[in-house]
Amino acid sequence: MNERIAKRLARAGMCSRRDAERWIADGRVAVNGTVLTTPAVVVGDTDIIAVDGKPLPDSERSRLWRYHKRAGLVTTHRDPQGRPTVFEKLPEDLPRVVSVGRLDLGSEGLLLLTNDGALARRLELPSNGWVRRYRVRIHGDGDPRRLAALEKGITVEGVRYGPIKAVLDRQQGSNAWLTVALQEGKNREIRRVMEHLGWPVSRLIRIAYGPFQLGNLAEGAVEEIFAKVVKEQLGNADRRRPE
Repeated sequence: MNERIAKRLARAGMCSRRDAERWIADGRVAVNGTVLTTPAVVVGDTDIIAVDGKPLPDSERSRLWRYHKRAGLVTTHRDPQGRPTVFEKLPEDLPRVVSVGRLDLGSEGLLLLTNDGALARRLELPSNGWVRRYRVRIHGDGDPRRLAALEKGITVEGVRYGPIKAVLDRQQGSNAWLTVALQEGKNREIRRVMEHLGWPVSRLIRIAYGPFQLGNLAEGAVEEIFAKVVKEQLGNADRRRPE
């Protein structure tokens, strides 16, 4: 099967396509003994690919895991500031994986992991229509009327955010717990929107990513999702897409 080099690296679970393009720019990738200078290269089954001088491992079947991220971990393989990362805390018997989207340093909860960079990209597509759900603790009153207004979308410091469904679950003194659902999820969207409303976020837990739930998964635990379930959910997403 012929495909672009970045896709082949992602399919082998080495990295995301974006990372692959960076690796090529850094001169880390060679095909048939020639170091690549551009990602615009198509490779076939007989081509010999090496990264940092080491042969590319055989492509493993695509796999997906649920992971319960704790707060204080960065969702990156290497952090320039030396902060602990999600990938340093994973079980040693797990193959090399990439994350589906991210959770910021202070956020916790469900993070999907896969050994297939192409699958990660597909699961991130807004066209899937998958809703991300969060439990959010704010410092403030969580006025239901102001929360309801978020369903029309909101602009914060020139950035337009789409519809956000936010419901007040309970008030605990000066703090409130909300359930928040959104589809796209721009960088730090919930925190920025709530702070704009005067409600700083003190805790943010993702409890669902589309059809995949955090459930009772313990903090730090990893659990594989059956291939049949992944295939069914991707099929459902495809059927929802416009022609």
